[in-house]
Amino acid sequence: MTELSQLHQLAQQSINQRDYLKAHAYCVELIKRQGDHADAYFLLGIINAELGQFNKAIQLIEKAISLDSQLEYHAHLARCHSIVGNVAAALDAIKYVAVEKINRPLTLDTVGVSLSRIGLHKQALSYFQKALSLDKANPSFYYNYAVSSKFDGQFTQAREAFERAISLKTDYHQAHFALSDLGGVNQDHNHVERLQGLFKTSLAPDAALHIGHALAKEYEGLGQYNKAFQTLAEVKREKLSSIDYHFSQDKVLFDCLRKNKLDDSPHPPGFTSDKPIFVIGMPRSGTTLVERIISSHSDVTSCGELQDFGVAVKELTKTSSQKVLDVETLQAAQTLDFSALGQRYIERTQAVSGNSKHFVDKLPFNFFYISLIRRALPNAKIICLLRNPMDTCVGNFRQLFSINSPYFSYAYDLMNIGHFYQEFYRLAHSWSDINEYNFKLLNYEQLVAEPEKEIRGLIDFCGLDWQAQCLHAEQNKAPVSTASKVQVREPINAKSIGRWRQFKPFTDELEQYFESQNIPIS
Repeated sequence: MTELSQLHQLAQQSINQRDYLKAHAYCVELIKRQGDHADAYFLLGIINAELGQFNKAIQLIEKAISLDSQLEYHAHLARCHSIVGNVAAALDAIKYVAVEKINRPLTLDTVGVSLSRIGLHKQALSYFQKALSLDKANPSFYYNYAVSSKFDGQFTQAREAFERAISLKTDYHQAHFALSDLGGVNQDHNHVERLQGLFKTSLAPDAALHIGHALAKEYEGLGQYNKAFQTLAEVKREKLSSIDYHFSQDKVLFDCLRKNKLDDSPHPPGFTSDKPIFVIGMPRSGTTLVERIISSHSDVTSCGELQDFGVAVKELTKTSSQKVLDVETLQAAQTLDFSALGQRYIERTQAVSGNSKHFVDKLPFNFFYISLIRRALPNAKIICLLRNPMDTCVGNFRQLFSINSPYFSYAYDLMNIGHFYQEFYRLAHSWSDINEYNFKLLNYEQLVAEPEKEIRGLIDFCGLDWQAQCLHAEQNKAPVSTASKVQVREPINAKSIGRWRQFKPFTDELEQYFESQNIPIS
């Protein structure tokens, strides 16, 4: 074995052992000795990706591709782009890795996960299916296949694949939660005993969150609401104690929005496109239902929860902070060229919106950008959902959001959720009377009580001609990548209204808080 081959092997071994410092040193030495060593650049890209430095990883992998255009390189380039929300770039990388070209299961899985991450679940399934045809012993392949099957509405297929993943890895915490999250629990068919066995073991906070949420879902299905709430409270309390979070970290964002909203100084005109329809609001407030209603129209396509507006703001402000959304970036954005911001957003979304006349971007937390959206895209429509505060807050508490996201830490404590809701409620109402042309505050309970009246008003607000299929969002066959993937495939109903009452008396403090804030709970 040559010295270069030895260094290459040591670099690979160090990455497998997660010793990234050593791996980095070996790769740098490889490049010193052979400046066009493509795999050294690729491995440096992998190291940076593992450390969360995805933009740097992209640069390094692109360098590797310029030296040697390997399928594996394009697959990981797609992965990095999908993680940072560069949908168009991810799709461009995937063009080079068509499913029929790939014969390595791990590469197939990498591309499949990238497609799933940008909401293209049908396309992802073909990659997972081929990966499983080549390797039936990898539980992650079954799990990823099940996730895309679930979002594609193939629930039986998803259940079978989740069970297969668990049979191969009994402590597969994510698979246990995802299986329970599909529902269908009753006295004769549940996983309570299996989950209780896992729950009694010593679990790290993240694993406990998955198993605790799974167990709570099963308890709810059996009508054991006290047990469900107590289980959630236990695992969320443990998780909250393991992270550095206080509600003041979120409050400064709302304070910044209030300050900037008061800025009435003239701004240059924004970009004139009327293509986007933004659906915003608190998570678990009906945003997915409204997205499905609007995208049932033949002139509208659903693009899911796009990160593109926030990423475009970050790109143009060039702030050095780690987070996409923070006070520094919101402040810097006040002096942007808003036409350039609007144009950049439209450019970033072109790959997924295609030639459709309109598209829906339903990232709930885009409400942090209301002011910027109105300036950058003055002809865009913004629909803000408002749901009963108790149902919204309990819904957030019951939901397992992305554990690695810095934006959902408020959801580990019911009162923190209440404070977050109160800030959002004030913000939403402050916008409701500013511009009825492009901003609509929509009450979820009213939508459920009088669906035809509200849906007709919604379609009219969006400037669309009436199409009767908008009354039947449950018939919309497009994949759903949110927590509402099961509910939105049912006709509009009131089953979730007032659900918070099942968890009394654990909600008493929250009720009293909203009363003190003059926020009606009924």
